[in-house]
Amino acid sequence: MTLPRQNPTTNHYGRDVTDHLPAARDVVGVAGFREQDLPVWEAAVEHLHVRSNDVHTAYSYGIASALCDLHPEADRDVVLPAMILHDTGWSMLPPQDVLAAISPTGSNPESVIRHEKEGARIAEGILRDLGFPDERIDQITTIVDGHDSRREALSLNDALVKDSDKLWRLTPHGIDTVMDWFGLTRPQAHVLIGSRVHDHLFTDAARTMARAYAAVAVIDSVPQRTVLG
Repeated sequence: MTLPRQNPTTNHYGRDVTDHLPAARDVVGVAGFREQDLPVWEAAVEHLHVRSNDVHTAYSYGIASALCDLHPEADRDVVLPAMILHDTGWSMLPPQDVLAAISPTGSNPESVIRHEKEGARIAEGILRDLGFPDERIDQITTIVDGHDSRREALSLNDALVKDSDKLWRLTPHGIDTVMDWFGLTRPQAHVLIGSRVHDHLFTDAARTMARAYAAVAVIDSVPQRTVLG
């Protein structure tokens, strides 16, 4: 998949406006990864190179950070490490079992549960190596162990991890990924994703975000947009 552009291809205005930009710290939603989460990411990423789980995790982290902003009562010191670690367990399963577990032709609950258990085990090892306190390790691994199979949310922190995980599917990267997983057109992928997201979210903030992501996604496929190139 093509990486998002980081630099312009031209400057139609013809003038340098960079000195007139506000300070990034004063703008909502431009924070990126927190410094204290980088060691967790660096330890976890080797376990995430399965079916784009690495990129999925990075986007889900950003979504989780936004949901934490909207829920200041949440503990982002639990939510954000849990988000980084939640899918590490897929690295312990054969690659063909990953898609079989989530395919629209039928689910494989045993593989889903196994990746949660393996993920909790990997998460505990990483967090202990990084010196996390026992109580926080327990909170994070409890979220990882059940983030897909558990139908209810155990806490707000758990709900935000679950919601962020699902919301990624509606992002452009999520839709591109699902298209190639199952050989679907963009509209078909959007239908499959929508059926698995909107009615399965726990927070109002996530439901609002899902509607916004879906509104953008559907326009990407309508003829009024596609004819424009």
